[in-house]
Amino acid sequence: MKQREAVAAQPPGSAGSAPQNVELRHLRYFVAVAEAGTFTEAAQRMFIAQPTLSQQLRRLEDIVGTRLLHRTREGVRLTTAGAVLLDTSRAILSLVDHGMSHTRQAAGLGRQRLRMVVPPDLPDALAAQTASRLLPAAAAANVDVTWVETPLDSQFSLIQQRKADAGLGWLPAQGEDLPAPLDVMRLGEFEPLLWIPSRHPAARRGTLTVEELTRMTVLYGPRRADAGTYDQWLSVLRAADPGFAFTDPPFRHSPPMSVAFAATASRPTAVLTSPCITMDSTTAARKQQLADTCDMAEVSLQRHPLVATAGLVWNTDLPRPLQQILFDTADGAGCAPLAQAS
Repeated sequence: MKQREAVAAQPPGSAGSAPQNVELRHLRYFVAVAEAGTFTEAAQRMFIAQPTLSQQLRRLEDIVGTRLLHRTREGVRLTTAGAVLLDTSRAILSLVDHGMSHTRQAAGLGRQRLRMVVPPDLPDALAAQTASRLLPAAAAANVDVTWVETPLDSQFSLIQQRKADAGLGWLPAQGEDLPAPLDVMRLGEFEPLLWIPSRHPAARRGTLTVEELTRMTVLYGPRRADAGTYDQWLSVLRAADPGFAFTDPPFRHSPPMSVAFAATASRPTAVLTSPCITMDSTTAARKQQLADTCDMAEVSLQRHPLVATAGLVWNTDLPRPLQQILFDTADGAGCAPLAQAS
């Protein structure tokens, strides 16, 4: 009797408590609450009653033996333990989902799926080159590809959070320092070009120094279009002039319009091409006409200090067959430089 009382007195989740098992639904509910930020929204997403969701989260905390969420008027905030469990939960749920997909494929009930993110503002050449290599590799492995057109931040958060399996994007710091558990293969580099007034001394040389560029108004951005590359390039230019700042272009999706506006500016103004919004579709004849009409010249930057590296990124906990498809896609594409946005 005393032994039973001693066991009953121990806190939930302690070593002496009765065996308790975490269920997948506990993890799915926990991830839903963490991502939604409130129990109300998470309950709506999971199509369950809010009291039931709250009860299941308390049950999970009892099993783990510690608090996972701080509940406030504004919503919920993860504890340190909760942040660890969130990463683990996402990895487990991803593994289970891929495992079920593979099992159904083996039974002839369907095909494995690869969720591929392609940001909307990638250069056409990069997106087309990757798709042309990925699709045959996936078909050969009996895998369906689901294309997701949505922006990717510089940390590739959608892939980190297992909301997508892989994606194309611009890599921070030449592809270094990607957060775990991401893997990456470089696809090539984007080297921007500049449009400057034809009367500028650098127009005859065809190249411009960083110092000369920082003395001009530079239309580039806005930052929200691609914060990672924007911040990298800004740091390079601020090394030459700490007070330098980019000026947002008047029409983000129309570089020719930006060139036209730069030509009419009251002080020397340059237009810096972006890895997101390029002039790939502008023919040589059309660009020559633009240069003649606006009295602007196309030049490059000396020593090529501004480069954006494109890469194919995926989770290292993907099933091996899916990782092999991605590896073959990137390896087949090689690391040849991408065409300049010219």
